[in-house]
Amino acid sequence: MSIPTRAAVVESGGAPFTLSDVELDEPGPHEAVVRMVATGLCHTDLGVASGALPFPLPGVLGHEGAGVVEAVGAAVTGVAPGDHVVLSFTSCGGCRDCRGGHPAYCATWLPLNLIGGRRADGTGTISRAGEDLGGHFFGQSSFAERALVDERSLVKVDREVPLASIAPLGCGLQTGVGAVWNVLKPVTGSTVVVLGAGAVGLSAVMAAALTPATDIVAVDRVAERLSLAGELGATHTIDANGTDLAAALADITGGRGADGVVETTGNVGVLRRGVDVLAARGTLVVVGAPPFGTEVALDVNGLLGGKRVVGLTLGDAETQTFIPALVRLVKEGRLPLHRLISTYPFTDIDRAVRDMSEGKAIKPVLTF
Repeated sequence: MSIPTRAAVVESGGAPFTLSDVELDEPGPHEAVVRMVATGLCHTDLGVASGALPFPLPGVLGHEGAGVVEAVGAAVTGVAPGDHVVLSFTSCGGCRDCRGGHPAYCATWLPLNLIGGRRADGTGTISRAGEDLGGHFFGQSSFAERALVDERSLVKVDREVPLASIAPLGCGLQTGVGAVWNVLKPVTGSTVVVLGAGAVGLSAVMAAALTPATDIVAVDRVAERLSLAGELGATHTIDANGTDLAAALADITGGRGADGVVETTGNVGVLRRGVDVLAARGTLVVVGAPPFGTEVALDVNGLLGGKRVVGLTLGDAETQTFIPALVRLVKEGRLPLHRLISTYPFTDIDRAVRDMSEGKAIKPVLTF
């Protein structure tokens, strides 16, 4: 029996989010129905809504959900009705990368999360007036009062932590923290440079502040965000407006360069400058995602000093262990995620989109 709810639907590429009555399919064996309490708004949602990715529209997006489990399928064992959960990406659980603890590189990640709009078996999860909508976004489609969620997207969390304060952990915050902890792994005396001080970049700054890195450098064009970066752990900030990144970083590092760089902007010119300022054996993590097919030119000889350029999806995190650890850090005040969050009623989703697009909000969180 289908489950009625209300969702924010994107009718076509470039169209706004509009609230609409929809129906969820009944949960399958490995699915749960979650009453949403909050969900973060991410640039990935806006990119898909713009029509930049081949997600089937009309559809329901949203992939940083947090809520309370209402019902579970017959084979679900990890959560039960009443549990508080953060929703993240889904994965198959059986391919080599899933079995090896790297589900963000699941062999079926793209169709299951980003462009498929349906379950792995091809069936839909959301309909309106008898017609299927694009759904199953990151296994959740959480821009709705209730969501039908894959078991592998569900992470049980501490009931004492307000769900609106941790909803963004499922994507953006997990990505920024994972770039530092899971890829760069700074050692004592390291220099970490974060290019872009949005939600992902500031998460990387906070993560670096919890490592032995000595110099943590935030780079952006917005003075207010650089100021916030300094409050969150950056030891240096660089205003990219007219400042030569290489010269500024040389002053900070005594000419050595950066041991690690997190590139969050999706701008290939910025990416190239980030590679150029790497120290010997330094690593740049590519997080920002420009349109499909975008290429960047690199100086091949400049790479021969042991430099590495590593692409990253969702922090390369194993969510069942990673997200609860982040929740604990939020609870204890060691990961001040609240400094990034602006809350909006779900009905004000368009205002949240405008504020995010105009840079007025770093991490909008919609509340139900």
